[in-house]
Formats: sequence, structure tokens, C-alpha cells
Amino acid sequence: MERVGEWRVIEAAEPDEAGAPKAGAVGAAKQRAGFYALVAAVALVVLGVAGVAIWATLPQGGVALDLAKGPNAAAFNAFAEPSLTAQGATAAPALIVDVEGAVVEPGVHTVSAGGRVADAIAAAGGYSTEVDIAAAARALNLAEHVVDGQKIHVPARGEVTIIPGATSAPGGGLIDINHASQEQLESLPGIGPVTAAKIIAARPFGAIDELDSRDVVGPSVMEQIRDLITVTP
Repeated sequence: MERVGEWRVIEAAEPDEAGAPKAGAVGAAKQRAGFYALVAAVALVVLGVAGVAIWATLPQGGVALDLAKGPNAAAFNAFAEPSLTAQGATAAPALIVDVEGAVVEPGVHTVSAGGRVADAIAAAGGYSTEVDIAAAARALNLAEHVVDGQKIHVPARGEVTIIPGATSAPGGGLIDINHASQEQLESLPGIGPVTAAKIIAARPFGAIDELDSRDVVGPSVMEQIRDLITVTP
């Protein structure tokens, strides 16, 4: 069989008479060292250019990740603040109310959706110095929710007020204690079935103060109903 090649030992260059390698061997070694240095320099240049190119593609100041998009958007949006997920949502409309009577600034005012009567009165500057506190407490429910277009009247001192839901007698809007029915009398504050029956049994009255002087009702109840009743023959 013909041999393609055979191994042989490459002998080192023989030193010259002074003990140094021959000039040919030194030149070859220098050529190999220069080649390796050139390859290393080229590699460093290539790596540097690639690094600069990658850095240039990144946003300056850091990498911004939009977690509200992508495969995990649903999980992110479930815990995101409303300002991140509900942009463009329509706010509840404000309510327009008319506040009149004993308030600092009577007129049309704006109240936030879900506002109460107390909020409407506050928007009008609060009670004025002419307010009848007792009558306002009877006529107004400060905790009641207001509706758009509602009119709220705050009673003033000396003003005749009618309690919502009360049944008034014909003429003047007041309940005539000499002619009112049991149901009409019971609509008055502090008047129950027993007191209403006492009023009917004590008729006729010549003046509304006789309710107190004849011990038909007590002083506190009399104060509550004084502006709501009248007496006719």
C-alpha cells in the first residue's frame, strides 16, 4: 500500500556558534507573533464596532417597557392604577340645583354627582343670618341626595313653611286645628294619634296658644307646630 504521508519530527533550528538560534528561525517566529497580534487587534475592533451598534439601538436613559401591552397585558391591567387603564373614561355629570331662601348666595349652583342637600346649601354659602334653624330642621333633610334640577328652599324667620308630606287645610297653606282631620293633625311634627285626638276633643280654640295654655300639647311641641297651624271659627 502506498503511503500518503508519514510523521516526522521537526527539529528545532540549530543554534549558531554563539548559542543563539539561526536568523531564519528568528524571522519566522517574529512573523508568527506579528500575525497573532494583527488577528487580536482585528477582533477587538470588530467587537468594539458591534458593541457601539447595539448601544446605539437602545433608548437613551434606560429601556422603557410597556407592560400594558403584550402577552401579560391582562394581568398587568388588573392591578394597574385607574389612571393607567381608564384614560378617557367619562366622569359623572355634575348636578345643577336651585338653592333659595335664607342662604348667603341664593341661586343656581353646581353639586357633584351623589351630592346631598347639605352640599347644595354649602355651595350656596351656607345659612344666612335670617335662617329659621328650627323650621329648616323640620323642612329639610340634609342627608337627602339631590337630583338634577332640584329646588331647595331654606326657610327664614317669620316665613310660613310647610313640611313635605304634610296635608294642609284649604286657605293659607296652614292646618286649621279647629277643622283639621285626625290625619291632618298627625302630619304635624310631634303630634301622634293620642295628641291629635286630644286636640279634636278640646275644640274649639280661640287662638293657637290655647293648645299650650290648656295643656293639650307641651311647650316643645307647641314650638314645633306654631308656624304650621292656624285657627278659624
